[in-house]
Amino acid sequence: MSTPTGAPHNIDSNRPNRVKAKKTPPSSPKKSLVGLLIVFLALIGGIAATDSWLPKLGLDLEGGREVVLEPVVTGGSSVNESQVKQAVDIIRNRVDASGTAEAEVTTLGARNIVVSIPGNPSRQVLDSLSRSSQLDFRAVVATAQGSKQGQSPYRLPEVIKSSGANQATPSASASASPSASSSGGSSSPAPSSSGSSKDVLPSAYKQAGPENASDTAWGEQKVDAAWVKAGIASSNMTYNQLLQVYACTPSYQEVAASIPANKPVVVCSKEGNEKLLLGPVEVKGADLTDASSGMATNQQGNQTGEIAVDLKLNGEGKTAFANVTRRVALLQEPRNRFAITVDGQSISAPNVREPLTSGQAQITGGFTAESGKLLADSLKFGALPMSFKELTSDQLSPELGSDQLTKGIIAGAIGLGLVVLYSLFQYRALGLVTVASLLVAAAMTYLAVTLLGSVNNFRLSMAGVTGLIVAIGITADSFIVYFERVRDEVRSGRPLRAAVDTGWARAKRTIIISDAVNFLAAAVLYVLSESTVKAFAFTLGLTTLIDLLVVMLFTHPVVALLARTKFFGNGHPASGLDPERLGARTATYAGRGRVTLADRRRAAQEGTA
Repeated sequence: MSTPTGAPHNIDSNRPNRVKAKKTPPSSPKKSLVGLLIVFLALIGGIAATDSWLPKLGLDLEGGREVVLEPVVTGGSSVNESQVKQAVDIIRNRVDASGTAEAEVTTLGARNIVVSIPGNPSRQVLDSLSRSSQLDFRAVVATAQGSKQGQSPYRLPEVIKSSGANQATPSASASASPSASSSGGSSSPAPSSSGSSKDVLPSAYKQAGPENASDTAWGEQKVDAAWVKAGIASSNMTYNQLLQVYACTPSYQEVAASIPANKPVVVCSKEGNEKLLLGPVEVKGADLTDASSGMATNQQGNQTGEIAVDLKLNGEGKTAFANVTRRVALLQEPRNRFAITVDGQSISAPNVREPLTSGQAQITGGFTAESGKLLADSLKFGALPMSFKELTSDQLSPELGSDQLTKGIIAGAIGLGLVVLYSLFQYRALGLVTVASLLVAAAMTYLAVTLLGSVNNFRLSMAGVTGLIVAIGITADSFIVYFERVRDEVRSGRPLRAAVDTGWARAKRTIIISDAVNFLAAAVLYVLSESTVKAFAFTLGLTTLIDLLVVMLFTHPVVALLARTKFFGNGHPASGLDPERLGARTATYAGRGRVTLADRRRAAQEGTA
């Protein structure tokens, strides 16, 4: 029923819809450049805060420290191959979690482990590698004043050499200690009378033994054979007596770390100012599901300014922890405390005021940000099957040195130069945008690598340098895709300004997909590989992300701004966007700065019909 005059009305009515479809304007080039500037300022500000303007180099370029660890075994125990392999995996995880890149962990012979770390690692990092980090929760039975001499109230050699008849003297001396200790409490008199009263106690009591892990009767038990073999105690010594002679030294701590979980143990606090007699293990480290470090918070959720290590337990650990704290909360000092021990040392022994049923615990006690993170990482990755001691520690010289690094930089410069020559030859003045984009990408990569070195201890090895060199081609490929899309639009008859917007809309999808594939490949390679290959994969993934940023925030905005100039907008022969040189066809004006051949063909076909 429509008339010929109705057709134009239909066409006119469709035009607003076509304009509305392109209503959303492209992002402003100037805003994109401002965003790029903000990224640079953030990187520079982060580096300025760390005051380290040079990237850290890996083991092969800078050298480092090589530590040989020897397993510590007690009681005639042996070390098998599976234990050593397990220890290697755990130590490697600890090194990686500390942010130390390019570290190497290998075996030496059947027992020893060699750890090579770039740079000069701190003593805390080295110590964290050799510690077993076996976490246990034990109830406090009794306490005493800490001592590093182990001679209070009597000398250790005298105790070891004394006969059973002479044990009355130590018992009498021990009776003074609980009253002098800061903890006092109702639990102290029981252990103090151990020497004289055990003969008059009912035999049924002696056979029954302690009722639970907090029972003071543990103090009357004979010490474990490990203490006797280490020469710290005699065979007829009790744990109450051991509490008095125990010294807060590393040698004593090694023995304490080897005590079985079902036996009581004597340990020192981390500060060394308190000794604790602890009952058997009630919550095991194997029940730990996660550990993290951060600022401690109070009950109101406010930060206290103290570093804490937060622990999460599994279902079994949660139940055991609730049962223990429910019992301990009803006891008097010092037995209302629950100690958290790691490697024969009490990290924390807080008072328990109410049952803890959430399955979460928090360790505090003078941690620094570094020491808290090291402890959390050690606990999270599990305990070593045995403790290790540092056998040797040597400084390593660079394997490749500055000569190989120089050659790598020369290779990168040659590759960059070839890309620049090709860009200038193929794209004329437009190739200068490629050069500028590569320089921006190089500057951003340098800042990112430097910042990662300061914040996360990332180190650039020769494999990482190789990844950066390969990234030159990936970055240049993005520019080529974009420029060719723009030139295709120019060939189709669009003016440069319209060609830039349309070409970018089409090239952007291709660039994103290409970089996504590259990043996915780098991520898979990083996850499945080890050692030096990880460094290559990491730098490849990093530069892929930087390529996206540079193309989005620099290359396209610059080309969009250049398209507004007479030199590029009018298609100067030297601009690289000359329509005649590109073989552009004659185009018709489509309104609002749009020129398309499709409209002309459609009009011609309608006229022919």
